[in-house]
Amino acid sequence: MADIVLDHLEKVYDNGYKAITDLNLTIQDGEFLVLVGPSGCGKSTALRMVAGLEDISGGELRIAGRRVNEEPPRDRDIAMVFQSYALYPHMSVYDNIAFGLKLRKMSKGEIDSRVRKASNILGLDEYLERKPKALSGGQRQRVAMGRAIVREPSAFLMDEPLSNLDAKLRVQMRAEIAKLQKELGVTTLYVTHDQVEAMTMGDRVAIINRGLLQQVATPRELYLEPDNLFVAGFMGSPPMNQAMADVHIDGDHVSITVSGQRLVVDPELVAQRPAIKGFGGRQVIMGIRPEDVKDPEEVPEHPGDRRLRAPVELIEALGSEQVIHFDVETPPVPVMQPEGGTAPGNGATNIMWVAMFSPRSFVRLADTVEFCLDTSRLYFFDPDTGLAVRS
Repeated sequence: MADIVLDHLEKVYDNGYKAITDLNLTIQDGEFLVLVGPSGCGKSTALRMVAGLEDISGGELRIAGRRVNEEPPRDRDIAMVFQSYALYPHMSVYDNIAFGLKLRKMSKGEIDSRVRKASNILGLDEYLERKPKALSGGQRQRVAMGRAIVREPSAFLMDEPLSNLDAKLRVQMRAEIAKLQKELGVTTLYVTHDQVEAMTMGDRVAIINRGLLQQVATPRELYLEPDNLFVAGFMGSPPMNQAMADVHIDGDHVSITVSGQRLVVDPELVAQRPAIKGFGGRQVIMGIRPEDVKDPEEVPEHPGDRRLRAPVELIEALGSEQVIHFDVETPPVPVMQPEGGTAPGNGATNIMWVAMFSPRSFVRLADTVEFCLDTSRLYFFDPDTGLAVRS
């Protein structure tokens, strides 16, 4: 086992396109680190650089303390699990798992021992003689995992391995992969565009946007303390609600005006994020998670100066909850740029917010509702830099 260090890594293609810029990231020995970001952000390129499938344009890549920039994939002691499974259709499950070991010219006894051990771990014993076409998607993914496990590598690299599975099977397989990684204790770099996968699987999560690293932290830290506007909007499903807000300071008391309505900020939050006082008379980007917007029927005692009145535009009934979409009039919210700073928003003056209500809520389409905001759980971001406003 080994740690993997990406030290100022860069990838520039021949046409001048820079896919990865100054990427600094360390995957600790035995850690499960998830690299996540939107499509085209460079996460798979970074993984392929670690695997040796893409040349490194700048910086240094070290595995177990050894520089491997120019080493071919076979000499890096890593095993990769692909999105497409990459199984040989004419081979049995047994032979697919054993293929890499045969190339290494290992003894038949050692190969058989490793294959049987891996198949037992993955629940593939009864499928060893079958061909891939006779397997389900989840079983094929297990075979691909088995082929990686038998090599007993220093690290696993996984490139969106669950994206070809249906929703129910993805939930099952992500739990199985996370459990397996804990049992084996192998350093793992896992790439996905799905932030739910990232939140549920990773020991730590690294968020990348257009080739630039935005934040690295535990899933909990990313959700509760995002460093910037991009991370705040990317992590969470549904995403964080955002709006422009005017800040008012009266001694130690802070209030904000959103959509023409004054909201009192909880004093405890002001104590936790005192930098907000520096925005008196100015605007900030205010954020609040959907679960922190409450149904007035459930919290009738909620103070009137912490409610936002708005019309309901859409209701999605999901069984265990209702997703309530409502319209908030606000100036355009700036867009966070990967390299820092913000750019003007899309010009929309009506932004759709989301709340999560009980399935028993009596809120109906086209109702105008006084949504109750938990103002002890607000987030603030500098509209010029996109950075979180904290201490």
